[in-house]
Amino acid sequence: MRNLLTIDVEEYFQVEGFADVVAKRDWELYESRVRRTTGCLLDLLDETRQKATFFVLAWSAERHPDLVREIIKRGHEVASHGYSHRMVTQQGARAFRRDLRRSKTVLESIVGTKVSGYRAPSFSFTQETPWAHRVLAEEGFVYSSSVFPVHHDRYGIPDAPRTPWEVTLEGGHSLLELPPLTLRLLGQNLPVAGGGYMRLLPIGIVSHAIKRMNDLGAPAVIYLHPWEVDPEQPRIAGKPANRFRHYLNLDRMEAKLRELLNRHRFGTMAEYVGLDPQRLGTATPVIPGRLEDERASQAV
Repeated sequence: MRNLLTIDVEEYFQVEGFADVVAKRDWELYESRVRRTTGCLLDLLDETRQKATFFVLAWSAERHPDLVREIIKRGHEVASHGYSHRMVTQQGARAFRRDLRRSKTVLESIVGTKVSGYRAPSFSFTQETPWAHRVLAEEGFVYSSSVFPVHHDRYGIPDAPRTPWEVTLEGGHSLLELPPLTLRLLGQNLPVAGGGYMRLLPIGIVSHAIKRMNDLGAPAVIYLHPWEVDPEQPRIAGKPANRFRHYLNLDRMEAKLRELLNRHRFGTMAEYVGLDPQRLGTATPVIPGRLEDERASQAV
């Protein structure tokens, strides 16, 4: 089974953990490293003959359109990570819709095809955003990878499905939610999908979780960021807990990723959903499982 490798293309200074010390108005003052770090990941994917979905922050896409085109040229998928990297829980429905439209317009103007996938910054589709899936579907997106079925201080819906599930909404709208990988242990969902979790855990545990998910007949969704393979990135003076999360084992991430790519096969989310690469956004996914949320069908 092909699993799903996803890369959230953003700068090291744009993460939520540093939002309290790095204002968006100051982003331009920081050294941009995303072109080089994403290029390293593209080279590694070429070397291992793997494909991935790149959730690109449109703010960065505007400044590096050549990078977005390079992702497409090398046979990968471009999806949206929003424009401003502001958590959906902090936006409200109207602001979220504006951010979605802006990101979609920017990315589609660069790649020349429809952008059909979305991942919320910090997986911030939660119980506080029951309207988010409906807005996403109304704006023409086909799938999302924005709900993490775990307990976390910033995000998560612990009782959400661990495998891909269809969100059905009033008005004929529906879309597919593709949750990051978790390992069921002692009645709890252990997050192992990537990011700091993969930097912390032995790669054998992540590989075991992938196999367990595949045993359920579902692909494992793995994620990471380009800055995670950049141990020499400039240090930011954030809170100790946030610095620990961000800088933990950066020097080991590339080797761990390489081992994972050599153990398992990966493809894009568009391939899994069944989207025609020449007509992205036109296919209708047929996936077992359904979650109907009456609150998500309320008017924005």
